[in-house]
Amino acid sequence: MKYIIILILNILFINASYSQTHELGVFIGGSNFIGDVGSTRFFSPKKLALGGVYKWNRSPRYAWRISGIITNLEIIDRASEDNSRIQRDYETVKTIGEISAGIEFNFFEFDLHKTGLHQTPYLYTGISAATFKDVYINDQDQLKERVKPAIGIPIILGYKLKLNHSFIVGAEIGARYLFTDNLDESDILEETTDPDRQIDLRFGDLNNNDWYVFTGFTLTYTFGRQPCYCD
Repeated sequence: MKYIIILILNILFINASYSQTHELGVFIGGSNFIGDVGSTRFFSPKKLALGGVYKWNRSPRYAWRISGIITNLEIIDRASEDNSRIQRDYETVKTIGEISAGIEFNFFEFDLHKTGLHQTPYLYTGISAATFKDVYINDQDQLKERVKPAIGIPIILGYKLKLNHSFIVGAEIGARYLFTDNLDESDILEETTDPDRQIDLRFGDLNNNDWYVFTGFTLTYTFGRQPCYCD
């Protein structure tokens, strides 16, 4: 355990003498859902997704990253390749607003202050929080909605290229695993304190939680002081 803690601290605070360059920019792409409703394709962007991204490059290999993205997530059985889903013909559209924070790892060194062409694949992970309208049944047997947060784990793989001294363009595919199974309204339960009242509208695989995916591009503007490599 001691060595694990030391490793984590080294990753988080690695070599403060490196560049502390900041990036600020936009994300544009598409979104798709993976769950008990709709298409079973893992990457199939349907609706426009827009957002912003900020990065603090702690070294040429690591960066802290914060992003915010919003989309209307289309969840439609008719888009599926599964005949049973097509016949069920269930559909819903969820407006998702997501905030994510974590660490981005560059496979190759990506020093923004060096001249010339720089490019690298990268991997990002951390934690995300998404808000959406959750559906439930109240004591009067009515379907109701409420805004509910859902915690998730983002797993993003991308490739970025330094266009010039100030701009970086990237392409990425990012899946989010959620700790909920009701984004597609397949896990609707009655909320009541009466043990004699039980309404269960659940369907699909109750052991698997929902996913959604963002596929798109980032364009960031870099700024910050020149790094010092002094002894």
